[in-house]
Amino acid sequence: MDTFTSVLEFLTYWLVDQYWFPAFLIGSGIFFTVYLGFPQIKYFKHGWRILSGRYVKEDTKGETTPFQALTTALSGTVGTGNIGGVALAIFLGGPAAIFWMWITAFFGMTTKFVEVTLAHKYRETLPDGSISGGPMYYIENGLNMKWLAILFSVCLLLMCLGTGNMPQISSIAVVMNDTFNIPKFVTGAVLAVLLWMVIIGGIKRIAQIASKLVPFMAFWYLVGSFAVIISNYENIIPSLQSIFIHVFTPAAAVGGFLGASVAAALTRGVNRGLYSNEAGQGSAPIAHASSKTENPIEEGMVSILEPFIDTIIICTITGLVILSSGVWTEKFENRFEESSMCYLDGVYSDTNREDIKVLQEYILSCSGPLTYSGKEEVVNGVISNSDITLMHNRSVSENVIYNNEGLPFTGSIDITNGKLESDGMTVVGDSLLLGADLTSKAFSRSIFGEFGQYIVAIGLLLFAFSTAIAWSYYGDRATVHLFGEGWILYYRIIYVGAFFTAAIIDTKIVWDIATVIGPIATVPNLLAILFLRKEIKKLDSEYVIKG
Repeated sequence: MDTFTSVLEFLTYWLVDQYWFPAFLIGSGIFFTVYLGFPQIKYFKHGWRILSGRYVKEDTKGETTPFQALTTALSGTVGTGNIGGVALAIFLGGPAAIFWMWITAFFGMTTKFVEVTLAHKYRETLPDGSISGGPMYYIENGLNMKWLAILFSVCLLLMCLGTGNMPQISSIAVVMNDTFNIPKFVTGAVLAVLLWMVIIGGIKRIAQIASKLVPFMAFWYLVGSFAVIISNYENIIPSLQSIFIHVFTPAAAVGGFLGASVAAALTRGVNRGLYSNEAGQGSAPIAHASSKTENPIEEGMVSILEPFIDTIIICTITGLVILSSGVWTEKFENRFEESSMCYLDGVYSDTNREDIKVLQEYILSCSGPLTYSGKEEVVNGVISNSDITLMHNRSVSENVIYNNEGLPFTGSIDITNGKLESDGMTVVGDSLLLGADLTSKAFSRSIFGEFGQYIVAIGLLLFAFSTAIAWSYYGDRATVHLFGEGWILYYRIIYVGAFFTAAIIDTKIVWDIATVIGPIATVPNLLAILFLRKEIKKLDSEYVIKG
């Protein structure tokens, strides 16, 4: 497991923490925005008209209406990225990460427009009568680059598990366990059965459920969010100011939060923005390819609405909930996950400026001369050595208790290179929260009080489950492209199995997998739409907006 974690950290450093990926993603969006004359603005109003169904003809080729295609795609994007992903972005990059999510969304509206239009144009009708489309088809048929299409399909399959599947049930299981005390394996088993019952019906059943589920879950979550923001109204303006203040200046240490660099805000904001709205990733075009839209450019217009709804509206509201409540800088009692723990040799404080500088330099990795190794004695759950510091969730932990089989532990523990080696040990204490736990805590700072956590739990359940449903279809189409229709059943079995497994494994590892896989799959898709720029230009130039 340590080797696997090290590989993930290496890939995260080169694929996520570097400037090249944000530059490539946003740069592609900027290029198409200028190249096509700001389609996210000129087609925004007409996209809503098409969504209403006024231009849909019953005999038009396709399996879903534009509204069903949009809600299916939204069910794939409106998930843990909106509840846990935004919290993670703030946790890693500070308030300015929200700004870079906005930038990603604005230019992502154009990127989404381009990839959806091309997906709809190059879609295919399979022998069983179903529609199949997406980047793998416009790469193979539009560029005649079958090898790149295969590469994308492989990446998409991995992304279905690491992005659309595993993080969703992982977040659900954690929140349901923390909120309702439901064991993780029970949550995983019940939802795995429900997931199978839905996805076995293909895109038509998925679209029918998504079209009913997405509006309801969005209303549920937004009502609760506004209640939190209004309850903390005095912090609204300061929260908005903090987003802009730290765009080009590092976020200072506040409370348990040790600060964040400009680079961290940019890279994590862009990455979370991508994870939230999937613009450029090539997943949502697969859902839109099934739509009964006569002109490919019109389906592209509908897709413009996705990043707007998902990131600019829902993610912004989540960000304001977290920032206005102030919980992102506070430490709370929680159970420590092994992968997020690190022991340092020496005593460090988050109230001492010199210590903060040292910790800021060290915080990006858990290796080096500061890590502690040795055998320590624990008496009644408390470690006797006061000359070491335990970091958890990038914060200096406090009030740490070691338990074994539910009781305070007495005995010795082994620490190697900063990692706890003793099996069966449960560690609890005070530290920063991340992901959905942070959002849940923010909701308790409102008129709802402790009831706020139930709003998040139910919202997350709906969001994440709908995401897993939509992503099952994306992997379904990738499987068809790679292996043929006969392999769909085997894929669905693997998908549901991974869904259950992720409910009971380390959540940090799941999030790390999702973080790494996104850029890997996005690059081939962005290259493809750039190569097809003249074709999208022609389609755009020939289209005349209908009255």
